[in-house]
Amino acid sequence: MGELSAIVYMTLALLILFIISYSPKKHPANNRRRLVKLRSSFSFSNPARHEPVAFDPLVAKIERLREDKQWEKQYVEHFRPDYLQYPEPAEESQPETEDYLNDEDKFNVTNRLVLLFPKIDVDPADGFVTENELIEWNLQQAMKEEWFRSLREMEIHDINNDGLVSYAEYEAPSWVKNDYASFGHDMGWWTEEHFYASDADGDHVLNLTEFNDFMHPADSKNPKLLQWLCKKEVRERDADKDGKVNFDEFFHGVFDLVINHDPSDYSMDAETPAKRMFSQLDKDGDRLLSDEELVPIIGKLHPSEWYYAKQQADYIISQADLNKDGRLSLVEMIDNPYVFYTAIFNDSEDDYEYHDEFR
Repeated sequence: MGELSAIVYMTLALLILFIISYSPKKHPANNRRRLVKLRSSFSFSNPARHEPVAFDPLVAKIERLREDKQWEKQYVEHFRPDYLQYPEPAEESQPETEDYLNDEDKFNVTNRLVLLFPKIDVDPADGFVTENELIEWNLQQAMKEEWFRSLREMEIHDINNDGLVSYAEYEAPSWVKNDYASFGHDMGWWTEEHFYASDADGDHVLNLTEFNDFMHPADSKNPKLLQWLCKKEVRERDADKDGKVNFDEFFHGVFDLVINHDPSDYSMDAETPAKRMFSQLDKDGDRLLSDEELVPIIGKLHPSEWYYAKQQADYIISQADLNKDGRLSLVEMIDNPYVFYTAIFNDSEDDYEYHDEFR
């Protein structure tokens, strides 16, 4: 296997001499000017909405540095307004990240893809990037983003700096209190029940791993937290307040999310597969679904980062796989560089097609 990998990458090295001569200027449609569009826009508002993740770790690093500045400013305004009475120190002169990313001599997408290709092509290292390799790559980038945000949030809430967060230290965002008023209960995100469901070891405080689960419950393996997600779904869908979900409540609420998760599995006549799924989930046959009975489909109700990583991988392959063999060569990636950078680059013209599924 080691000899095969060496042969593959020796061949690729020869190709690079040809590929490196490519210029990103040649590849955008109609040679239109592509301008940077960084995704980071930090806010202390509801973070439950899924955020896009950069394909390139270098871009992710640039975005994190940019976002950190926003976070520090909003942190002072929200949590330490007393600091505002002191004059701010003069900011150091720093190059604009947009200028860097739009300078093809500094940030050449062809060179970036040549560098990243062998890091993605690992299982096996055969000179082609498969869907599974792309999914794993995207998932790794997403997990790094999650950890980064959890570390930063922990800085806010770990008041005594002991590496743990108690519920007394934790202060729910203001939008959580608004949810209380809207839904009339405290089962929503970032509530006390959510907090203690994240406490895997039951010591009434959250370490960094538990706090990361608290911030990103859909990616947790903690059974208590997954059970909490199921309880939350029942509470939100239970229109007649009997503590369970009947078929109508399932069909017009829960099943809609299942279809949105994977619409290709269902025809226009959704009621028949909905009844079939309801029957399969209804283990006790009482024609009602409890929170325990929703556990098998919780991943479709609250998609994990793996789901979004697969969406991104499928989009990339659909756009860049020119010979339709279900995998990507380095040449195909080089021929379609902006497929991988759609999340940050945008044409200056208004008619540029923007892909939400890749965001």
